[in-house]
Amino acid sequence: MSQTAVQHLGFIMDGNRRWAKERGLPPFEGHRQGYEGMKKIGDWCIARNISVVSVYAFSTENWDRTAEEVGYLMDLIELALGKELPYFMERGIRIRVLGRRERLRPSILRAIDKAETETINNQKLTLCICLNYGGRPEIVDAVKAIVKEGMATDQIDENTINRHLYWPDMPFPDLIIRTSGEERTSGFLLWEAAYSELYWCKHHWPEFSEEDLDQALETFASRQRRFGK
Repeated sequence: MSQTAVQHLGFIMDGNRRWAKERGLPPFEGHRQGYEGMKKIGDWCIARNISVVSVYAFSTENWDRTAEEVGYLMDLIELALGKELPYFMERGIRIRVLGRRERLRPSILRAIDKAETETINNQKLTLCICLNYGGRPEIVDAVKAIVKEGMATDQIDENTINRHLYWPDMPFPDLIIRTSGEERTSGFLLWEAAYSELYWCKHHWPEFSEEDLDQALETFASRQRRFGK
């Protein structure tokens, strides 16, 4: 594969439940298929020399779903962070998890710490999992940290905010893909995505294919990024 200009690619993985409903299946099967799709993304992006992939795995608003569905999603996340570690190690994928740790079960917190520690030297790809994440809560947490430091208001600028985000040196996403035909970002990397290109894919996330990825990348390559200039 030739190198693409996209170095940081974001995914809003939408449509698992709709995919399942259209097939007469329970929502959990949609989430399971969506999980399998997320695993494929790593290989596809490594082949295209993409350095960072961020996925919106679970938002702060997703706690409002049924306890049964939330529990199943948490089980999948714990599986990804735990039993899938050999998969990530074999491919040289580094794991970073962004979001609030509150409300996450202790076993998931342990899995996060272990996954981040064991993959820290992997350099093929960084997989950033946004878990219990919201763009507004991230900014709120950054402001709280700044206030706690007692910084004078005239010392605060955009770089100050950047330094207090969950991943201070994150390369800002070049392209964000949302599946299932929805055309909104839902707070995904709200601060970091100010100048990200957006691509709306009509396929539900479990249907998202390598061809869909290439079409999104080709569309990105045809755009002119002016960054307000």
